[in-house]
Amino acid sequence: MSNFLPEPELGDAAQRLYDEDLADHGYVMNLSRLWAYQPEAQGELFGLIGGVAAAGGLTLRQRAVLVTACASTIGDSYCSLAWGTRLAEVAGAEAAGGLLRGDDAGLEEPERAMAAWARKVARDPSATRPEDVEELRAAGFGDGQIFAMTAFVALRLAFSTVNDALGARPDAALHAAAPAPVRRSVTYGRPAETAQEVP
Repeated sequence: MSNFLPEPELGDAAQRLYDEDLADHGYVMNLSRLWAYQPEAQGELFGLIGGVAAAGGLTLRQRAVLVTACASTIGDSYCSLAWGTRLAEVAGAEAAGGLLRGDDAGLEEPERAMAAWARKVARDPSATRPEDVEELRAAGFGDGQIFAMTAFVALRLAFSTVNDALGARPDAALHAAAPAPVRRSVTYGRPAETAQEVP
């Protein structure tokens, strides 16, 4: 079973979600089967996430660092595989695998500060200190960027929380497509589907 909820009857918006998956990936993602209950909500959430990232000038690589760091911190295997793979494409598979394990040696210095901040926000946001923000400033980030990356991580955590709580398992194809260092590093969270389980 790919999710705890059965697949809902598809309305027009959910069908568009499925069609986009088929066009982009060649299969319907388990996440989409879950968000088919409220595809408009997913669209609004992604719109907000994208708007925050754009306002903060966050590059794809920076977004991948933030998502990979926060997803691995909370044990979200789905987003870890998806965004670990994206990070591998722009930073190298070994760097991505390291970040998933909490080893940031393969990242550039400003990215290390971003990853550390994402982990703190994900782990215990009430425990952050002014010194943590100063570390981001010292890494070259302005206050607007710091707000943007914080809001970005928080919104990604909301998305992950829904997926994880309702049992979304990483797709077999997603797992198979991830580089070996990424697959080896994701030893937590819900196990990926196997090819035999795919309907």
